[in-house]
Amino acid sequence: MNTSDFDFLLPAKLIAQSPLEKRDESRLLLLDKNTGEIRHQNFYQVIEQFSEGDCLVLNNTRVIPARLFGRKQATQAKVEFLLLKEQVGDIWECLVKPGKKAKVGDIFSFFDERGKEELRAEILDIDSEGSRMVHFIYSGIFLEVLERLGQMPLPPYIFTPLTDKERYQTVYAKDNGSAAAPTAGLHFTEELLKKIRDHGVEIAYVTLHVGLGTFRPVKVKNVSEHHMHKESFVLTPQEAKKINLAKEKKKKVIAVGTTTCRTLESVVGQDGLVCPKTGETDIFIYPGYTFCAIDALITNFHLPQSTLLMLVSALAGKENLFKAYEEAIKEKYRFFSFGDAMYIADLKKS
Repeated sequence: MNTSDFDFLLPAKLIAQSPLEKRDESRLLLLDKNTGEIRHQNFYQVIEQFSEGDCLVLNNTRVIPARLFGRKQATQAKVEFLLLKEQVGDIWECLVKPGKKAKVGDIFSFFDERGKEELRAEILDIDSEGSRMVHFIYSGIFLEVLERLGQMPLPPYIFTPLTDKERYQTVYAKDNGSAAAPTAGLHFTEELLKKIRDHGVEIAYVTLHVGLGTFRPVKVKNVSEHHMHKESFVLTPQEAKKINLAKEKKKKVIAVGTTTCRTLESVVGQDGLVCPKTGETDIFIYPGYTFCAIDALITNFHLPQSTLLMLVSALAGKENLFKAYEEAIKEKYRFFSFGDAMYIADLKKS
């Protein structure tokens, strides 16, 4: 199976540049994973697909302002840092651009609006894939420094400035640590979540901090040779109990987003039940994979040749999914992070 098998052409005008004014008024494409049947709705109607006793699982990670712009002390060259994953003792795994300006031992400074240095960074190591291990030096609380100096790490295909940082957060975002939003969750409002609860649907939470594993491009020809980057996750006993109760009652477990899906598929046992765990996952899901933890998936429309597109192809079937994408392009759906959504399931059981 080649990476090129997951390519498609998308008109640039369909790449959503900003979120809709009302989160849940985005469009929703329903796709039957067994038959390929397609239906069209608005996202606020997704509740019609849920039954009493189902379990909706959300990723409550919160995006940090992980993009920093600084200068190399030796040359004053401008450099961009993207914080990916916290290690130990103020050491972070980062992407640095341009990488050739960030060698081991190099020192960088980051300044506030008045030109005062608030943050300093030293390159400690460079891994085989080009990520840097960076030690940050500062006074006070690191997250507060980031709030003052950092920018939201919007994807490179979004060119419109984001006026409200909270629009790149889910309404239930809680635990800081992500370098990107779990974008399938951006469609939910507090009101819609309340309606879902009132409908008798249990809501459970996982935490997976979105890092390089989610958006690193696939550079190998053969899909099976791609290696995912590890990302940290937490599934508590309380939340696992909610999910397993739905499974025991033969109700649906609906994952919101590929990050939630990957977390659940990383902790499911042979009996089909999920186990509470804190750890890391580098699970790579592509066609041929058998899903054990989830029954349905809410997801956005993904980039060509991405691991996210491969995961969704594994659930829906590649032929079904690509026909759905053709239909979405024809109907002028909005694509990618601020775009519209899909609900993939056995629609006869919804």
